Amino acid sequence: MEFQTEEEKQLYYIDKCREIIKQKENKLGRKLTACVVTFGCQMNFKDSEKLVGTLTEMGYEETDDEHADLVLYNTCTVRENANYKIYGRLGYLSKIKEQNPDMIVGLCGCMMQEKHVVEKLNKSYRFIDLIFGTHNLYNFAGLLYERLTEDHKVEEILDGTTKIVEDLPTKRKYSFKSGVNIMYGCNNFCSYCIVPYVRGRERSRKPEDIIQEIKKLVSEGVVEIMLLGQNVNSYGKTLDEPINFAELLRRVAQIDGLKRIRFMTSHPKDLSDELIETMHSSEKICKQFHLPLQSGSDRILKEMNRHYTKDDYLGLVEKLRGSVPDIGLSTDIIVGFPGETEEDFEETLDVIKKCRFDSVFTFIYSKRTGTPAAEMPDQVEESVIKDRFDRLLKVVNEISNEKINEKLGETVEVLIEEKNERLKDYISGRLSNNTVVHVPGDEILIGTLQNVKLIEAKGFYYMGEIVN
Repeated sequence: MEFQTEEEKQLYYIDKCREIIKQKENKLGRKLTACVVTFGCQMNFKDSEKLVGTLTEMGYEETDDEHADLVLYNTCTVRENANYKIYGRLGYLSKIKEQNPDMIVGLCGCMMQEKHVVEKLNKSYRFIDLIFGTHNLYNFAGLLYERLTEDHKVEEILDGTTKIVEDLPTKRKYSFKSGVNIMYGCNNFCSYCIVPYVRGRERSRKPEDIIQEIKKLVSEGVVEIMLLGQNVNSYGKTLDEPINFAELLRRVAQIDGLKRIRFMTSHPKDLSDELIETMHSSEKICKQFHLPLQSGSDRILKEMNRHYTKDDYLGLVEKLRGSVPDIGLSTDIIVGFPGETEEDFEETLDVIKKCRFDSVFTFIYSKRTGTPAAEMPDQVEESVIKDRFDRLLKVVNEISNEKINEKLGETVEVLIEEKNERLKDYISGRLSNNTVVHVPGDEILIGTLQNVKLIEAKGFYYMGEIVN
């Protein structure tokens, strides 16, 4: 059968799977359940919304219980620990499958793009029914149909793709906010990072398609969107009619009914003055910026292939704070990169003290097979890394505690996001700068913007009260 579009093809397979699922339901006398477990970044969570949407359209009932009729792990491979976590979960899952041989177990995502990983899965975890990667996630319905009809293991890993397939069923976690993919892949090849090898080269979606998707989301009640990409600052370079990220933000900000715009992640080498000015000029763009530093040492930054210096980075932070004074800045730091000396580490501490980030995501260097850094000499001893990591955390926490107290007593706008599971009769939300605040209130306020007075700082979050 010939199809006009990939979306049309997948909808056909969804219908065919629905027929099979219905037959199984009638035989068992109950609904079939599906559990999708997501590891990794915001883009993986966005991908999982499509996977869950596809399964729901087929007739599966979503569940968090891995004793389901279908279990799918959407994997991450940024750090080695992520792989070990999957292997551990699979060991647990194998025992469940022994009790329920008809259960379908699938793995997808970044980890599946590594050949040695798939070889290990095929050798040590033979109960897996379905394996596919990042480049053919859109083909999930077709792959599952093959597994349901031919009763054999299905594996499809593509080395790359130029396709962008977005118009598929989606089941969002939140009704009032959503992520929107604006681009895929990465061209930066940082020496420690596996992402370009598993996500492929950069490819941007057409701006009109992005705008159309956001307008549809807004019509469904979404008030906040997050524009997603491995490096949003380089958006548009691969388009036939290139536009830059600042221009895309301006177009998105013109959408009626949209209240808040976030984005991640940004690369310092591509942060333009135009983007900073666009943030300054728009009330809809949240006062939050995640700008990964990784290291404060020029020598280490060069080894990392980051294409900026310590002074370049400090200059960008100065521009951001000068243009958007109340901006919330966050960053990533890697401790223990190969060859890192005490002097290199002190340079990183110096940047943290000068920039005074609102939050810092700290990582111990993880050797990733297939990256240049994995082959570098002078791998840092574990005891040295731990000492530096602890010292880094101490400085980061001291600054964060000081920063969060600066807004105490202010009344700020907060998007109420969820019921607080730990505090009775409390709800939780986020400021424009992404800091969490807990307030007394009813669940009926979830999804609304409220003015909240910040009355107490608790380390990395606030306690507040709604001001009418």
